[in-house]
Amino acid sequence: MELKARLSQDLKDAMKNKEEAKVRTLRMILAAIKNFEVEKIGPATDEEILQIMLKEIKRRQEAIEMYEKGGRQDLAQAEKEEIQIIQSYMPKQMSEEEIRELAKKIISELKLAGPKDIGTAMKAIMPHVKGRADGKLVNKIVSELLAGS
Repeated sequence: MELKARLSQDLKDAMKNKEEAKVRTLRMILAAIKNFEVEKIGPATDEEILQIMLKEIKRRQEAIEMYEKGGRQDLAQAEKEEIQIIQSYMPKQMSEEEIRELAKKIISELKLAGPKDIGTAMKAIMPHVKGRADGKLVNKIVSELLAGS
């Protein structure tokens, strides 16, 4: 089933079951998708929808930091629930070890050495991990690997 159709169906089910957090989160995601489609002037692909959901997760992580600094644990907890709901629609995330193995393989294939090659390595690795790994984590691992060479 197409991801957007699945989100819409799950929204209907959540409304029937009176799952407030899920309804709120799915409405927000579907609104973000609709905004993207209006800008693009066409339907969003599953790949684009995953990118939209990644952005929404990042927004929530930033909000959690702000709420925790402000002492609002109740709001931070609501954001954490929303992240869990969004992540349930995302592909399985790669572990740090899987990212490290992939990075080592690509760095050796491209014969990269030193911090000056971080950009080249990131360009080669990111298409392989798109939607399955956080770019900051990938960058950290690549930087560690190239700093040691």
